[in-house]
Amino acid sequence: MTLLAIAAAFAIGSIPVGYVIGRAFFHTDIRSSGSGNIGTVNSMRTFGAAGGVAVLLLDLAKGFVPTAIDLHFAGIESALAVAAAAVLGHCFSPWLGFRGGKGVATAVGALIALSWPAAAAAGVAWAIVAFATRYASVASMIACGVGASVLVALSHDRFVAPFGLALTAFIIWTHRENLARLRSGTENAISLGGARASR
Repeated sequence: MTLLAIAAAFAIGSIPVGYVIGRAFFHTDIRSSGSGNIGTVNSMRTFGAAGGVAVLLLDLAKGFVPTAIDLHFAGIESALAVAAAAVLGHCFSPWLGFRGGKGVATAVGALIALSWPAAAAAGVAWAIVAFATRYASVASMIACGVGASVLVALSHDRFVAPFGLALTAFIIWTHRENLARLRSGTENAISLGGARASR
């Protein structure tokens, strides 16, 4: 049953929400706009606030729903594997040639299911860092680290710490292109109007 839950979570996570919304409602391929990423930030830039919020909520749901269901029926250890599968599905969607987004919203959705205080801490960290640095990429990486750290602090399960470390490392890895642009000084910064978020 755990293997079936993991497979289902990967399938749910692999739904390329940004791509689907772009095609269905905006008649555009988001991969050809802005940074080419299918996630929330590029959706905001490409579709506007309404489209971007829709992508955000659905990407959150991809992590939350399978993790919450599995946590209820199978417990924390199985739910951690399901959460990881949902994030991997988002980042390596077979519908897009095993390419996808950066995994942040889906990871936060899973965190909401695992521990809402951890998810809340991640959200607060994102807002503070984004305001201070004006880089959504930096805010996303730090927020995931904070959320994972709070999850570890609040849980006594032996698998939570490896999960938190792996999740943080993976989110940093998905932002490797952003890190390269940060080093070169070419990363886009968030404008106060929200039109120029980092890729």
